[in-house]
Amino acid sequence: MDISEPKLHLPPVGIYGGTFDPIHYGHLRPSLELCEILAMAQVRFIPAFLPPHRDEPRSSVEHRLEMVQQAIKAEPKFVLDDREIKRGGASYMVDTLASLRQDYPQNPLCLLMGMDAFAAIDRWHRWQELLDYAHIIVSQRPETDFNAQELWPETIQDFYQTHQADRQSIAQSLCGKIRLETVTQLSISATDIRKRLKNGQSIRFLVPEAVINLINYYNLYNHRK
Repeated sequence: MDISEPKLHLPPVGIYGGTFDPIHYGHLRPSLELCEILAMAQVRFIPAFLPPHRDEPRSSVEHRLEMVQQAIKAEPKFVLDDREIKRGGASYMVDTLASLRQDYPQNPLCLLMGMDAFAAIDRWHRWQELLDYAHIIVSQRPETDFNAQELWPETIQDFYQTHQADRQSIAQSLCGKIRLETVTQLSISATDIRKRLKNGQSIRFLVPEAVINLINYYNLYNHRK
């Protein structure tokens, strides 16, 4: 048998990148549901060192790593992955996926993102190469609707139509597919959380209690503009 052939019985590995500034339940609950829906072995949370398409994170690399670590510690299938932090520079997902493909040569990789991110994916660095390394799993967000695909740019519509797939195809191939999945809608944003903290408002039930404790301990966000 050719050892280069994928063993398709190996479960998918989920990839969730972001600034996580701070991480909140809007990140965690959809990730757990997608992990169950697609029978993933794990979901790897990968904090960006320097996000190319966003403002520089308000909190430090060290604090963001610690917040993610505390937020996911109770879920065995959630893993903190610091490869983008170690790599430094602009955190391009295509480079991260290439690295992960070396680590998981026989597992399907599933890049998890919200509908809003997918609608602008053509702005990502070497975006069409993402499918060379992984599937893209797009989750429903409260601000969007699966029936509003006609509002996507034509390039994105064509990209989706060419590569859309069912769940079985995700499990039976290493990469190259796009799948839309409905998840529990949680209209939570890190921007809103930071605003609430700055205004002295509670963020309880928006983020895990362990993350709140860290924010309070390090006095994060409320003293920043």
